[in-house]
Amino acid sequence: MTRSIGVVMAEYGTRYYLRPPHGGCEWDAPRGDIRPATVTDQIRPELTETNKRSSAAGAL
Repeated sequence: MTRSIGVVMAEYGTRYYLRPPHGGCEWDAPRGDIRPATVTDQIRPELTETNKRSSAAGAL
């Protein structure tokens, strides 16, 4: 299972069609694999990127 955050663009039958929050390629997933994103889910990608930049700056 891939953990991705997406905005639901459409629902067809038992599948949802999602897109990344800031645009990008759409993907689909079965209804049973979808749940609302928690606050932690929403901030994790930005926090990960911030930590990478911080670590890289400290390594200089």
